[in-house]
Amino acid sequence: MPAVTVFGLGNILMADDGLGPYVIKVLEAAYVFPPEVEILDAGTPGMELSTILEDSGALIIVDTVRSDGSSGELRTYRRDDVLKHPPAQRITPHDPGLKETLLVLELQGETPPEVYVIGVIPERVDYGVGLTDVVRAAVPGAVAEIIAELERLGYPAEARVPPADPDIWWERQPKA
Repeated sequence: MPAVTVFGLGNILMADDGLGPYVIKVLEAAYVFPPEVEILDAGTPGMELSTILEDSGALIIVDTVRSDGSSGELRTYRRDDVLKHPPAQRITPHDPGLKETLLVLELQGETPPEVYVIGVIPERVDYGVGLTDVVRAAVPGAVAEIIAELERLGYPAEARVPPADPDIWWERQPKA
């Protein structure tokens, strides 16, 4: 079991909703992580999110978030912030149900010791591949938050020298 898992949530086919997977690719290209840290593109889990998160150590989750503010603004939440309000109705199959998952894990006595959510307010979440410019500009801030949280938890990442190019395969143009 990893001590810390960094989850990127999102759908790469829904424009800015692909933020989580995009950030995971940037992290993998730019840093080397201690063996106790797992970096995972979790895609678009639904109710199975609880089985993915059970028995986890500390969690760092990156995703787009619904929040007051402007597109591209970064928001961070600790576990208690996420659970402060009752769960909202799930509107789409992508809604990962993070609140519900944390509540279920709590009832099972399997609550992760730390939960940190790093979110970016999306500009566009509809069919389309690729982040909007304003959300893409927020990626370095999201990466910096993840790296700082890993440092705080005692599992610092090491910068790759030189960094690799992130493999954002879903944005590549097909070869003719």
